[in-house]
Amino acid sequence: MNISRNEALALLHEYVQSESLRRHCLAVEAAMRAYAKKYNEDADEWGICGLLHDFDFEKYPSVPSHPIEGSKILREKGYPENIITAILGHASHTDTPRESQMAKCLFAVDELCGFLTALAHIRPDNFSGMSVASVEKNLKKKGFAAKINRGEIDRGIEELGVPRAEHIELTIKALQGVFKELGF
Repeated sequence: MNISRNEALALLHEYVQSESLRRHCLAVEAAMRAYAKKYNEDADEWGICGLLHDFDFEKYPSVPSHPIEGSKILREKGYPENIITAILGHASHTDTPRESQMAKCLFAVDELCGFLTALAHIRPDNFSGMSVASVEKNLKKKGFAAKINRGEIDRGIEELGVPRAEHIELTIKALQGVFKELGF
């Protein structure tokens, strides 16, 4: 891949002004890098996929524009088709099949990263000491982080085909590694 993380980060900053959305993209990047390592894939490529998955959301927030408009921009800039397809697949309304491992991982970590970050905000020690049990307990609280689509979390885990606890644990650890970048 000819595109560096710095180039991808510059693109993110060009399109995203919201600090919370930038942090979400950084969280998803970290989770994607962790999964790339697990599957012996290119961590930079997978990380860029996570970093840019929502880069067009501020400019094109409505369905069906996001991430379709973003995919056009990425094509114009020469991003690899596997990254673009995975980004399209993270939004169920595009009807883009999640066939690659990268696409399945992106879908599986996206909503979970949002949930874990919301949970970290109410914990005195943010991600430190966060457990699968505490995540599961809070996922059952419909009023907590109500905008997080729990059905997509469940479907992502199912499509990825990994044990639920393993998926949550890997994602927690990935976010623990970047907690400062996430504003904690």
